[in-house]
Amino acid sequence: MKQCTHVEALPHPEPVPLGETCPECLRDGTDPVQLRLCLTCGHVGCCDSSPKRHATEHHRETGHPVMRTHEPGEDWRWCFVDHVLV
Repeated sequence: MKQCTHVEALPHPEPVPLGETCPECLRDGTDPVQLRLCLTCGHVGCCDSSPKRHATEHHRETGHPVMRTHEPGEDWRWCFVDHVLV
């Protein structure tokens, strides 16, 4: 089973969200479907079900490897590099 090699390098405590919603969606006038929090810098981006996929775009631009859901009642993380839940 593939494991994430990036979780141990994440900051503790995890970063404070830089906003309540996806700033790129606000800028573009689109609606985020669900939100994701970058666990390296605190950027909030929309998920891949959203029109612009800003969380994935943030990963591609920065190389920040792990995000977590930013949705109430959810508690999972995803590693973009290793393509696994962590």
